[in-house]
Amino acid sequence: MQEPLQEFATDILILGAGGAGLFAALHAKKKAPDCRVAIVVKGLLGKCGCTRMVQGGYNVALAPGDSAERHFMDTIEGGKWLNNQELAWLLVTGAQTRIRELETEIGCFFDRNPDGSVHQKAFAGQSFDRTVHKGDLTGIEIINRLAEQVYARNVARLEDHRALDLIPRADGAGIAGALLLDMRSGALVLARAQAVLLATGGGPTMYRYHTPSGDKSCDGLAMALRAALPLRDMEMVQFHPTGLLAGETSRMTGTVLEEGLRGAGGHLTDSTGERFMALYDPAGERATRDIVSRAIMDRIARGFGGPHGGVFIEMKHLGAENVRRMFKGMVERCADCGFDLAAGRVEVIPTAHYMMGGVVFDTECRTPWPGLYAAGEDTGGVHGANRLGGNGVANSTVFGGLAGDSMAANPPPSALPEPDRAALETAIARALTPRGRKSGPLAELRAELQRVMWEDVGILRDAASLARADARLAALSATLEESGVPDLDRRYDLAWAARLDLENLLLVSQAILKAATLRTDSRGAHFRTDHPATSDLAASRYTVVRLAGSTFLGETEPVRFSLVRPGESLLRAA
Repeated sequence: MQEPLQEFATDILILGAGGAGLFAALHAKKKAPDCRVAIVVKGLLGKCGCTRMVQGGYNVALAPGDSAERHFMDTIEGGKWLNNQELAWLLVTGAQTRIRELETEIGCFFDRNPDGSVHQKAFAGQSFDRTVHKGDLTGIEIINRLAEQVYARNVARLEDHRALDLIPRADGAGIAGALLLDMRSGALVLARAQAVLLATGGGPTMYRYHTPSGDKSCDGLAMALRAALPLRDMEMVQFHPTGLLAGETSRMTGTVLEEGLRGAGGHLTDSTGERFMALYDPAGERATRDIVSRAIMDRIARGFGGPHGGVFIEMKHLGAENVRRMFKGMVERCADCGFDLAAGRVEVIPTAHYMMGGVVFDTECRTPWPGLYAAGEDTGGVHGANRLGGNGVANSTVFGGLAGDSMAANPPPSALPEPDRAALETAIARALTPRGRKSGPLAELRAELQRVMWEDVGILRDAASLARADARLAALSATLEESGVPDLDRRYDLAWAARLDLENLLLVSQAILKAATLRTDSRGAHFRTDHPATSDLAASRYTVVRLAGSTFLGETEPVRFSLVRPGESLLRAA
């Protein structure tokens, strides 16, 4: 019996409703008011995704003494010279426009100084305090206001829908739309469009400790891999140094204690009470995230871990009342877990936070597939080997807006492109095949995946661990292939959702492994204990992986120093 398939038609289809997706919708409607725009969101619009979880803030050069050139150099040096410099320049200059748009058009309220200027706090890895914020709940402010603006416009919302696969055109000349799952009914939906934006966000929940919510499963990256699109810098998985460590069974374990704590002067100490970061980097606690994460793991390995195996962050020397005022949300979160952030110490451990790697795209957010655009954490090249804290939400909003402008730049043709029916049937079969098969141990498989990635493809890697991971991931793939779910009521089928999540996470994990194997030096978030040195910066190369059938292919390509070369600075030229 052929699977019944619903159809939905629009001009612009946006997969994802974080900062990138919402900004894209607003810009597209502003540029082309009559254009049909639809947003697909895995949960409820404005209530899910990673942008909403942003605590720290938004990097932008606003204050006297700061400049886009200075922000750019911090971004390039933090990224260890692997960044696509054209994209990085768009990030820092676009942030200056977007922050004003957020306040004057979107309606965001950010913290201000007594003189009325926007307050900017210190974040690690930066030469200037440039992080705009709303207390320590910046993401909620941005997403709430963006969602209000989207609700006020004629934008279709496909809530509780998950994207399953990208569907090419029948003539092979680009994209025709996407196959969706309506989780409320269990129906499959072919969403046809002239242009599609991939903005689902990352979500490295394949690691034992991670910051994103459990429903984040790298869906966009997995769809891109199945579409044979090239992904760059996939070995660059960022670990935030200070993930809350409240015990193995706590759902709060892995959630972020924001970087502003260290920027404000917080201390990292070990089980003996020693403040240890000065042993690893002159910047101490304000070193970049990769350096701090490795220092913490080294301290733990040397036997100086706390009762749950982590280290501690302490703020009491800054004054308990001051800490409560500056970091109200963080203090309350810690109190919920039995910790006193203001007057005591809180146990922390590095936690998988952000994917620097992703789909190859250009300055107009175009991918190699005509009609397919990408923005936000689904993309690679902006951050290089390490993302500066505060550059993430700037990335989403800057490139989300650019994507919306690009997609709406040309009036749509009268007829939607015809989808490749064979590719559509393959995508349907992939989604439905597990249903009715003998149920597999999905929870155990996901836990094993998290162990493999944490132990063998985590903060510290070497040839032996990567080879071990290769075998372990292959075994997991074979077991998952045989693991099904009951073919019962499809409405909000959580077992089916878990199976689809795990398939995507496993596929992206294999891409991370392939890229990590290709890079035989240490650079930013990627540290090889068997190759600890950084190779010649002037000869920097980035990794590119893609999926050909069931085989991962990989190569390296030279970084193009389009604006500045290692050893040079835009500041001297400015």
